[in-house]
Amino acid sequence: MASVIFEQATRHYHGTARPAVDHLDLSVDDGEFVVLVGPSGCGKTTSLRMIAGLEMVDSGSIRIGTRDVTYDDPKDRDVAMVFQNYALYPHMTVAQNMGFALKIGRVTKAEIRERILDAARLLDLEPYLGRKPKDLSGGQRQRVAMGRAIVRRPQVFLMDEPLSNLDAKLRVQTRNQIAGLQRRLGTTTVYVTHDQVEAMTMGDRVAVLRDGVLQQCAAPRELYRNPVNVFVAEFIGSPAMNLFTLPVVNNCVSLGDWPIQLQREITDTAGEIVVGIRPEHFEIGSSGVEMQIDVVEELGADAYLYGRVARPDNTFGQAIVARTDGHAPPPRGSRVRLHPQPGHLHFFGVDGLRLP
Repeated sequence: MASVIFEQATRHYHGTARPAVDHLDLSVDDGEFVVLVGPSGCGKTTSLRMIAGLEMVDSGSIRIGTRDVTYDDPKDRDVAMVFQNYALYPHMTVAQNMGFALKIGRVTKAEIRERILDAARLLDLEPYLGRKPKDLSGGQRQRVAMGRAIVRRPQVFLMDEPLSNLDAKLRVQTRNQIAGLQRRLGTTTVYVTHDQVEAMTMGDRVAVLRDGVLQQCAAPRELYRNPVNVFVAEFIGSPAMNLFTLPVVNNCVSLGDWPIQLQREITDTAGEIVVGIRPEHFEIGSSGVEMQIDVVEELGADAYLYGRVARPDNTFGQAIVARTDGHAPPPRGSRVRLHPQPGHLHFFGVDGLRLP
């Protein structure tokens, strides 16, 4: 096993205005599970393919362990990739699919059989070793793709949105299996997804990318509690964080008719700031910002209130979302007062960066 290190790695496709990956500096420790997440086109899959050698590096370098592999052939990098579409050979059995790379590598038949059986036991695939991919469910095919990677015993696993073709229930089940499997094997893993819930529940650390640029890489809890900028704050969490751009007047900002007193360190830096509050950090009470409820989304234990900030002149301002107890949520069309829990306000400058 080994670490993976990007050093100012850049990939710029001909004819595009900006790099797909722009001077990426990122270190994945030996045995760590790091998830690359971001919106479509942010460069996460390109970054993964650069590790595998399937995309060239225009500048900078990539190291696996102590080796600089920037210009090495994919076959010489000792990595195994799990693709979004499984990429199984339809004419081969499960066992043949899992052992094909070993056969090409001229591993002995006895060793191939032993590795396949070990992986099959690990993935509960023993009853299916003689079947073809067409006779398997989506979740079983995904486990075969995982098994094919495991039998190679690589230094690094690379996974490109491996759960995107599964239904919602199977996604939850399979992501728990993958995370648990990685913990048992201890293999360095870089995992790509566009699903921030998947990223937050699986990774030791999560790297958030936007337009090819790394925004923040941290433990899931740190990303949630201390996003470095507005993009990370809005991207991490579901529903997204409420963000309000407000003018600073007399060391204070006003959200509707509710004043928020600011620390001097904040008011000295800007005449306008962005205030962030997560939906789950609102409490319904007698004080705080007044909200006109337009939609109530009931989810059983919880309910989400979607509406607008009510102004003192009886008009309505920005959209606002709040989570509340699902037992007896307020009805659509009503008004409530929302107050954030202590310590859960976030402040950003108009440049999008977090304020101290």
